[in-house]
Amino acid sequence: MKNLLIHNGRLIDPASGIDGQFDIAVAGGKIAWIGDNQPPAGDYEVIDAAGQVVAPGFIDLHTHLRQPGFENKETIATGTRAAARGGFTTVCAMPNTSPAVDNRTVVDYVNCVAFGEAAVRVLQIGCVSKGRKGESLAEFGEMAAAGVIGFSDDGSSVPTSRLLKQAMEYAAGLGLPIIEHCEDASLADGGQVNEGIVATRLGLAGIPNAAEDAIVARDIALAKLTGARLHLCHISTRGAVDLIRQAKSDGVKVTAEVTPHHLTLTEELCLGYDTNAKVNPPLRTQTDIDALIEGLLDGAIDAIATDHAPHTANDKCCEFALAPFGISGLETALGSLLRLVHCGKLPLPLIIEKLTAAPARIIGKKHGVTGSLGVGDPADIVIFDPDAEWTVDPGKFASRGRNTPLAGERLKGKVTATICRGNTVYREGN
Repeated sequence: MKNLLIHNGRLIDPASGIDGQFDIAVAGGKIAWIGDNQPPAGDYEVIDAAGQVVAPGFIDLHTHLRQPGFENKETIATGTRAAARGGFTTVCAMPNTSPAVDNRTVVDYVNCVAFGEAAVRVLQIGCVSKGRKGESLAEFGEMAAAGVIGFSDDGSSVPTSRLLKQAMEYAAGLGLPIIEHCEDASLADGGQVNEGIVATRLGLAGIPNAAEDAIVARDIALAKLTGARLHLCHISTRGAVDLIRQAKSDGVKVTAEVTPHHLTLTEELCLGYDTNAKVNPPLRTQTDIDALIEGLLDGAIDAIATDHAPHTANDKCCEFALAPFGISGLETALGSLLRLVHCGKLPLPLIIEKLTAAPARIIGKKHGVTGSLGVGDPADIVIFDPDAEWTVDPGKFASRGRNTPLAGERLKGKVTATICRGNTVYREGN
């Protein structure tokens, strides 16, 4: 670990209200100094960030690392290297592995592998139900003691209101959130794309907006009843945004995330039967995208998360109806989101806030993630050039998952360095 001096960059730290030309000194894995004059005396490796943005390392609330059980798709090592390339210094791993993360033994296994192999910080999410079967509660207490940050059966919603109410009551007692995949399975059954004109043209079964809206409404009602914290994953519909906004005004402890692909891509991307555009929830309409952007602007949606879902080439090289859902998104997240900045739909500081301070608040401070660059904070830092143009080449991904509908696209905005706990875990060109 070297002492670092990051010089000449535009520092944007929403948690501290900083947006200006400042230098940062890093020593002992922590932020040692911030200023616009002479840094403290010391032997520093200097990083010239002229023309670039310096920000807290991004925090991904929703990542699929696939280990244990699906190492052909991704591993903790490859997934966290992809995260570092994308500017993420913390990723929250979903529990739909094999075996599922429903007990302390599996949590300890993930933590052990991450300690030895991860390029960035890995925080684990535990299952709501045993085996993610939706029948009985998993071992909440022992997983909480092992350090999970919440409970989710991601990939499917908790199937019954009774089980979800029990889960919320237990989670509330532990001070941890229930993290929900919002989809009514009976309404979405057999669906492949968004229900609408694209589904009709493709001859595929559709997933209606109501499949998401119905579960969002149910979950909000139960969160209000129990007083539990509820976090809603990958929101994609106008109706869901409206429900969340109303719930917040009613004092319900609800937070929500949205993905870069749901903010920037529409259902029309599926018209060529491109399985890389098949994702759950499905890509929706421009009307829904406009509502999601509005939700970010007014605070109805708290955070941006990737839902990084890597698959092998063979997984996606099949008929559309047989292909799994998911996009490999860690390495394209920033470039995708900056499209919204460059076209004037969202301000850059807001994007950074939704990737840093906001997810840090949802996780909580006890896991050592601050989402800020205050003196004494862990030195989790990303440096990126907001104007650098590059072409998406999945063959160069660090992730094992090359499944992206953005292959060949030109994006504007590129990470040049990522520092996690004072260690430079990614440097462009190295």
